[in-house]
Amino acid sequence: MRHLLTIFIFPLLLFSCKNQEVQSKQAQGKQIVLTDSIKADPAIEEFIAPYRAHIASEMDSVLAYAPKDLDKSEGDLNTAIGNMMADAVKEMADPVVISRKGKSIDVVLLNFGGIRSTINKGNITTRTAYQVMPFENEVIIAEMTGEALGGMIKYLIRANTAHPLSGLELWLDERDNVVKALVQGAPIEENRTYYVATNDYLFQGGDNMDFFSEATDSFYLDYKIRNLLIDYFKKHDTIAPSTDHRFIRK
Repeated sequence: MRHLLTIFIFPLLLFSCKNQEVQSKQAQGKQIVLTDSIKADPAIEEFIAPYRAHIASEMDSVLAYAPKDLDKSEGDLNTAIGNMMADAVKEMADPVVISRKGKSIDVVLLNFGGIRSTINKGNITTRTAYQVMPFENEVIIAEMTGEALGGMIKYLIRANTAHPLSGLELWLDERDNVVKALVQGAPIEENRTYYVATNDYLFQGGDNMDFFSEATDSFYLDYKIRNLLIDYFKKHDTIAPSTDHRFIRK
């Protein structure tokens, strides 16, 4: 009986739709410019006040201490703040990689432009991590051969920039010829697979890092760089990195 009702009702619905006129109306709108002259609604302000206070409390919670200012402009081919960020990725992401692959991260490479703020002398807070890394970039591990690492080294020489780097020791002479290139203190083997930690933006070719296209495999850690920094700051009472010999021109 249900099927018979469907057979009779469905054509009636189609008939009624066909005979119904469709009227269209033009939607109109206007642009409202938001400026400081627009007064806040007291009721809304009262409603969000507790949430704002809670967020401010979380953002300003002290995680660590910096004995001096850390500025990415203080250095030639490596900087204290860049070294800290690359070493933080190595330290915090390594346990995840070891648990998944049974192998440690060999090299970390981030980008100089990704450091968006100075870490000022004094207390380091959650807000500090958001200021240094406001983006949603995640850690990704690229499996690369020693031969592919050669492309990375050529890029670093050409860029002549203090990109955050860890695990790779690269020394150049005054003509930018490679004097030394070591990974974890050992010469690079062309046919060996190395695990390179970076962020998803760079892995996709950001900052012209096209050499990542040579990766034989890759996997995400589901770990944002910013969250990683927060965890790193919580783990270390004092953040006092320095420049060193990981990338220098002699």
